[in-house]
Amino acid sequence: MLRHMNSIAEAQAELIDEFSMFEDWQEKYAYIIDLGRELDPMPEEFKDEAHKVKGCQSQVWLHAEPREGKLHLQAESDALIVQGLIALVLRIYQDREPAEILDADLGFFEDIGLMSHLSMNRTNGLHSMINTIRAYAASA
Repeated sequence: MLRHMNSIAEAQAELIDEFSMFEDWQEKYAYIIDLGRELDPMPEEFKDEAHKVKGCQSQVWLHAEPREGKLHLQAESDALIVQGLIALVLRIYQDREPAEILDADLGFFEDIGLMSHLSMNRTNGLHSMINTIRAYAASA
């Protein structure tokens, strides 16, 4: 279940608030995993090589399509923590205008402390997901 805010900045602020409620990273990881479990499954037709995000250690599939001037995203991973990262990314970018996606400040991942608590492989995978979304937005 994705909530949609008025702007990317508001969605980021809400996530920063949510993460500030947790005492330690064990709780934050559990929350990320819970967010991933709430996502709707991705249609099987999009779980193919054409939709696979390159640069992710786990398998990640991402499909984007324009809908009424906005970019609608569907994504899924075979790893729990990565599925949670997908949920975070979708909270930010789901059903946004391509220009808004391209203009978004990505510093919020640092603000919640995520980048310093992910392995290098997970960090690279997160960047790959975001870069793939930005590429879809640029071509929309």
